[in-house]
Amino acid sequence: MGQPSDVHGPQPIFYFDLGSPYAWLAAERIHHVLPVVAVWQPILLGGIWQRSGERSWAETDQREEGMREIERRAQRYGLLPVKWPERWPTSTLGAMRAATFAQQAGRTVAFSLAAFRQAFAGGKDLSEIDNVLIAAAACELHPNAVVKAIERQSTKDRLRAATDEAYDRGVRGVPSLVVGDEVFWGDDRLEEAAAALAGS
Repeated sequence: MGQPSDVHGPQPIFYFDLGSPYAWLAAERIHHVLPVVAVWQPILLGGIWQRSGERSWAETDQREEGMREIERRAQRYGLLPVKWPERWPTSTLGAMRAATFAQQAGRTVAFSLAAFRQAFAGGKDLSEIDNVLIAAAACELHPNAVVKAIERQSTKDRLRAATDEAYDRGVRGVPSLVVGDEVFWGDDRLEEAAAALAGS
């Protein structure tokens, strides 16, 4: 996990799940908004919801409204137009295990951005392993190594432990930025987190 920064106070931790379009919006902006580099930590949003009793807005009558809001934000941020995967939302379990492997290989950011773009700019379903492997190839992770890592017990355990730790820190959704003991939940709170970091 993150080590303290010797210049700007505590290093923020960016918690994300590749199935979240709001996490994609935050991922595309985070390096431009924050005054320090954040630690990118993959977690399972489904695991958070299991403990909190919540569920996805995409499974409620707010689905269409939420999708249109994401499209508006993407346009406002100057991102590529949103192209939704046909069956979204789908399971990101394999993709998140791949992100956990990428983290061990020091490629968390590159892999995650590639996967996010596959999903929400390319309309690709990340529950399909081939789409995950395309993202892995984009950051020079070998497909065979990724496939093996997805099935490895140690990868599963690391992801589960990271999710539990996030919940214990107060994370109840993604994207969340943890700065010290404070949790900033939502892509629209990046600036607030940046201000907290600047004042730390």
